[in-house]
Amino acid sequence: MTTMDPKEIKILSDILALVLEDHPGQSSTALETLRRRAQRNSTTGGALKNLFQVLAAEPPKAREAQRPPPRSSSTRARQETPDTYRNQLREMTESLTRLDRNLKTVTAQNEALKAELYLTQQSRAELQSHIATSRLAGRNKQRLTVVAAILAGLLTGIAGAEVFHAIDPVVTPHMVDRRHTMD
Repeated sequence: MTTMDPKEIKILSDILALVLEDHPGQSSTALETLRRRAQRNSTTGGALKNLFQVLAAEPPKAREAQRPPPRSSSTRARQETPDTYRNQLREMTESLTRLDRNLKTVTAQNEALKAELYLTQQSRAELQSHIATSRLAGRNKQRLTVVAAILAGLLTGIAGAEVFHAIDPVVTPHMVDRRHTMD
């Protein structure tokens, strides 16, 4: 039979006491908890039965097995206090070191993200400036194209009229040749 921790035996006895309660919800929950603990500890029903038989047959020995050997509290406190304090101090130092490392890591990540944000903001401003410039240039090109088309049309019209007049000279009626007239 495997030896069980006295605390585990106490917990099992509390669970069994709940099984015998009149409240059906608590009883079923206690049975389920007992099953889970038995599976987790690889305890079979036979092992649990043997445990209860040993406890029932030898209650004084079982009680002695559950209790640690008696020590005076002052001796135990004096022996455990420096070790306990050292362990606590070591754990706190490790925790502080770990937290300091985490803080430095997070601070470095924060600085990197700030730099990336600054570069992104600069890129955005440059892009907006470029877009505004291209829109303005597009409007100016359109206006320039309209003005150039009007000027080209005027020049073409004037040139066409001159060509027409050069080909077909028209005699104007108000021009009278006075040499042939009688005076």
